[in-house]
Amino acid sequence: MMAAADLTGAEIHRSARSIADLQLPSGMIEWFPGGHTDPWNHIEAAMALATCGLVYEAERAYDWLAGLQRADGSWHNYYTAAGVEDPKLDTNCVAYIATGIWHHYLTTGDVEGLVDRWSMVEQAIDFVLTMQTSRGEVVWARNVEDRPWTYALLTGSSSIGHSLGCAIRIAETLDKRRDDWREARTRLVAVVANQPQIFEPKDRWAMDWYYPVLTGAVVGEAARTMLRSGWDTFVMEGKGVRCVSDRPWVTTAETAECAIAHLATGEPEKASDLLAWTRRLRDHDGSYFTGLAFPELVFFPGLERSAYSAAAVILAADAISGGSPTSGLFVSGSAI
Repeated sequence: MMAAADLTGAEIHRSARSIADLQLPSGMIEWFPGGHTDPWNHIEAAMALATCGLVYEAERAYDWLAGLQRADGSWHNYYTAAGVEDPKLDTNCVAYIATGIWHHYLTTGDVEGLVDRWSMVEQAIDFVLTMQTSRGEVVWARNVEDRPWTYALLTGSSSIGHSLGCAIRIAETLDKRRDDWREARTRLVAVVANQPQIFEPKDRWAMDWYYPVLTGAVVGEAARTMLRSGWDTFVMEGKGVRCVSDRPWVTTAETAECAIAHLATGEPEKASDLLAWTRRLRDHDGSYFTGLAFPELVFFPGLERSAYSAAAVILAADAISGGSPTSGLFVSGSAI
């Protein structure tokens, strides 16, 4: 079991168990007991489980998604144990299955499993690309009735670009030719890197700051410049990353993801510091509170401890520790 920053392998495994404890008999992983889930965060949780050796639980999570995939390749935006909560179709949530399945293959080396899940990935990616504009960005979502939103999100399109890279790797591994995916990714990454102004303005949110770097759309000195430019706005030194620039609200997931982004730019010490700052949001059972408000030191929302927060920490720890089959997924260009 890997260790990273100030986390021991045993502590990381406890965090994975806290995620597994949220998995229902159906395979669905709730955000918190009695809560909902969305495909993106559900997949993130499955990736964390597999990273920590809980492969069976991760496969149950993917089986749950396979059973819910719509005929057009998509999933709804939110589900509860009772069924669909929000029927909207979010392109980033749909595309992330490629990242999850590629991560699972890197973890297990199971080619047969990759073959079995190829159709799920192919249908999902093909659905997402029906929402790509001629310029390259991918529209955020559409209604079930096929009325699309009129704009794209920078964070979402950045993540889709990474997922397309994973989908391309899956296709190559299975000797499937999908040149259209490669061309689509090239156009998408180009607009993320060079035309961020075309996306719906979300400058208040930290994710729009670091996601183009985290997902490999912006690299090299441009990536380092991008991270430096937002550090004073979004980072509370010694505490973590604000989810929004105008509130002293530090969140576990944003802090852990930002750590991976800094690792990708060759700043391992800064990455380790960021991950270490999540320690104050860790509960005794290895779960993580979603956020912490300063100076009151009040957890929010309420006392919520979310599966995706623990998952983000686990994936950051894996990236920082290095050496595992999945540690380079977001930092070495392995999905490009």
